[in-house]
Amino acid sequence: MSTPGTSPADGMYSKLIDDEVPYDELNRGTDVGHSGHSVSHLRMMPRPSGPGPYRLATICLATLCAVLLISIIAVTAHYKNKPQGGSEATAEAQKQSQVANVSALTASINKLQQEKQQLQKERDDLQKERDDLQKEKGDLQKERDELQAKLATKPTPQAPDVVRPTTKAPIICPPDWQIFNDSCYFISRNSRSWPESKSFCESKGAHLAIIHTPEEQTFLWDLLPRGHWNAYWFGITDGHTEDVWKWVDDTPLVGGFWEEGEPNNHIDEDCGYIVKTEVLERVAIRSWYDAPCSMYWRFICEKEMGVGGSTAMPH
Repeated sequence: MSTPGTSPADGMYSKLIDDEVPYDELNRGTDVGHSGHSVSHLRMMPRPSGPGPYRLATICLATLCAVLLISIIAVTAHYKNKPQGGSEATAEAQKQSQVANVSALTASINKLQQEKQQLQKERDDLQKERDDLQKEKGDLQKERDELQAKLATKPTPQAPDVVRPTTKAPIICPPDWQIFNDSCYFISRNSRSWPESKSFCESKGAHLAIIHTPEEQTFLWDLLPRGHWNAYWFGITDGHTEDVWKWVDDTPLVGGFWEEGEPNNHIDEDCGYIVKTEVLERVAIRSWYDAPCSMYWRFICEKEMGVGGSTAMPH
């Protein structure tokens, strides 16, 4: 046990001193007969004052540990904030991959845009071709209509006599009558029933038109204007015997220029008429229809003039 006034470190130091006394030194003290005095003398030796060497070593060691700890923390923080070589390589590889993907997508988008522009150009070219064809068709149609209108509205010479150039004696038609071969034809502007039309033509020294040839039929067809349903009576009827068609001069019909499916005698249809509409597919040689004689249509009169005929027809 330590004595009062001494610290445990001093006691430990004293113990260490005691332990370091050589054994032979103690024996020598015994041999001279002063063993008890020697031991007591050693224990009575003065102890060094101030901190011992072990305390200084402990302080130095603690200081060194603190320095090492601070150094380790600083190095760790430095390397922790510094990206690793492997991470940099990975990030660079990812960046290059993303750049390559963006480049590929950009190239695909540019290619699609070029294809779209090419398709739009082809579409515009086709549209232009179609418009050009449509315009050309319209121009041809307009030209055809103008020619037909000129034929239909061919001005009648105002001279009292119209001389037809021929080697025969001239055939003379009155105003508003058109000449074809040896006949003059009148296209009415008013509508009448078939019997009334027949009477009107006879009052003019003529008769409802009798049509024998395709040329005569085409000539009359070209005189007619186009319309929704422009119909004109001419001189044919089967009013005496059904399906036995005869001309107004009582001669039988041979052939004819009926529309397909005509005559059909749908509702007691006993008189013939010509139709000209706005449908361009209709043709002159298939334009005859039959209808009830009481219907009101325009009509066509014909007067055979013969050689040296005159214009002395009532108006």
